Amino acid sequence: MKQMKNLLRYGALLLLVAGASLRGTAQETQVDRDVVYGEAGGEQLKLDVYRKANQNAVLPAIIAVHSGGWISGDKKEFADICRGLADAGFVAFSVNYRLVKENTNKWPAQLDDVQRAVRWIRANAAKYKIDPNRIGAVGASAGGHLVAHLGTRETRDNTDAALAQYSSRVTCVIDLFGPTDLTLTPEAANVSPIAVALVQGLIGKTPEEAPEAYKDASPIAFVDKKTVPMLIYHGTVDPLVPLDQSERLYKRLKEEGIEVQIIKGEGEGHSMPLKPETGQQLLGAAFLFLTLHLQAP
Repeated sequence: MKQMKNLLRYGALLLLVAGASLRGTAQETQVDRDVVYGEAGGEQLKLDVYRKANQNAVLPAIIAVHSGGWISGDKKEFADICRGLADAGFVAFSVNYRLVKENTNKWPAQLDDVQRAVRWIRANAAKYKIDPNRIGAVGASAGGHLVAHLGTRETRDNTDAALAQYSSRVTCVIDLFGPTDLTLTPEAANVSPIAVALVQGLIGKTPEEAPEAYKDASPIAFVDKKTVPMLIYHGTVDPLVPLDQSERLYKRLKEEGIEVQIIKGEGEGHSMPLKPETGQQLLGAAFLFLTLHLQAP
């Protein structure tokens, strides 16, 4: 975890420098913490907003979704990189979502929450001076799994009249070592017992008991011509989420003619790259990807 935080800080610095080079100087970041974007299951859903102080121009937005195996983690995970994104010309929203507990918050609670967050951001575009048609998403591990859904499918639960007119599909996605196909058997997927337990905990039933739920939780099952461009990163020796999960998503996106790039971290595990050269490659590619698809100033 410490190594991941260091790499996130490194990424934030790279984004800050890139942003400063575009504008000539870095600017102070304003952070609005614990903004409530909804309520579900008796919980307030909160996000943090990172933006330039005294922002005047309408800017693209990025939603960041934390890791933690759907059972832990917090929006603070992306704090440093969201500061860097804000200084690079984006408005960044780091979100919390309902975490799996013993008998509550099973799938698709997490999907409903992050989709609500995107729609809430669009509903509040004028307040935060963002372009609702330019919203990217980045997530790591469980967060990568969730942002992949944001790029492959439309709103699952659209019963909230206040948000019904807003789409939950984002403009582009950066998926960092997220699981993509939960329907594979543990043997076929070559996953660890820990991963099997996490997935079963998310669904609340075994694959034999609820095959359709496992399919519904698999972003690869929703890839079609409407899927948005993606940048994927995965370590080659990831012990929790096998590289094959990202490789299969990459192949499926290619089959549909969707723009996709995959970066494989040679010798890297289930984290952001530990090798500086790999980290620089990923973060440089991420900044270019977001700039291209969101047209950051």
